[in-house]
Amino acid sequence: MTQLSLSIEEACAATGLGRTKLYQLINSGELKARKIGKRTIILKDDLEAFLNELQSYPSENAGV
Repeated sequence: MTQLSLSIEEACAATGLGRTKLYQLINSGELKARKIGKRTIILKDDLEAFLNELQSYPSENAGV
């Protein structure tokens, strides 16, 4: 069975973002997270949706 959710640590490893940044995104409502008891998890679908909605990095050659 495929893993459906990620712990904060797993989400950090998967995205390259730090714990503080992930919690900032969660607290601002930009990234959805769930609580199971004291544990915070992020559904893989929610993480992928968040990443897909990010703006593309502007290319230096965009106006050429």
